[in-house]
Amino acid sequence: MPRRLLPLLALVLILGAACAGQSAPTAVAPQPGTAQRDGFAYGGAADTKGVATAPEGVPAGQGIPSLANATRDLIISANITMRSTDPWATADAARGIAASLGGDLLGLSQSGTGDRRSASVVMRVPSSRVDDALTQLKKLDGEVLTSSVDAKDVTDQFVDVQARLAAKKAEEQQYLTLLGRAGTVDEVLKVQSALWSVRMQVEQLQAQVNSMKDRIDYSTISMSITPIAPAIGEPVGTWDPARTFAKALATLALVFRGLADLAIWALVFIWVPFLALGLTLVGLRLRRAAPTA
Repeated sequence: MPRRLLPLLALVLILGAACAGQSAPTAVAPQPGTAQRDGFAYGGAADTKGVATAPEGVPAGQGIPSLANATRDLIISANITMRSTDPWATADAARGIAASLGGDLLGLSQSGTGDRRSASVVMRVPSSRVDDALTQLKKLDGEVLTSSVDAKDVTDQFVDVQARLAAKKAEEQQYLTLLGRAGTVDEVLKVQSALWSVRMQVEQLQAQVNSMKDRIDYSTISMSITPIAPAIGEPVGTWDPARTFAKALATLALVFRGLADLAIWALVFIWVPFLALGLTLVGLRLRRAAPTA
């Protein structure tokens, strides 16, 4: 091959390699907040375990939309009102459900007797299990009348309080440094006064953070349980001898009471007709004894 063709051949090889590099597919790194599936990136945010969360509004089981959100801080509260044949037993069962899901009881009230029992329960469960709690509570023995769930987004507020707490802690460290460098009693007193004020603010902000975190981590569920009103009359085809005997005794007592009342009335007013009869006889005798003109 002539040497004059070598530069031309090298140029052709270089151009071919460049074209092949442009046509080859390049791997694109997933962006933050996207999930990879089958080689493609999806826009659903992934949680800390690497599992993509369901989009908003997608059912999370048992037909109840999932209330958990890995990217937002929510304070969730729910209210359920229902009727039950035994409200006390239903309240105890609800308390057991909360305990089984890692929650606890905040309040329990049971009142009434017999068929008039009622109960109210206030409990809290981990926010990650609130869907399971609502599903199990609605399956208790009874009839659900109303059910409502409220989720308050406090993400911005929670981040703001945490940022203020971090700033105050940094300021506290600065005052501690100045306290170590203070050379006079007056400087020490001034730094200690400022440090005390900052520490008070740190404690207040820390209390707010702890309270908000507790309300975010645990959701509150309130239940009101009333008794089911007994049906008017007896169902067709049922017979209760004990109830019939009780009704017969009650009727017999009413009859005896009526007879006793009648006897009392007779004792009180029985002399009235005899008095009238005696007065009539006396009048007749006086009329007969009177001389005729």
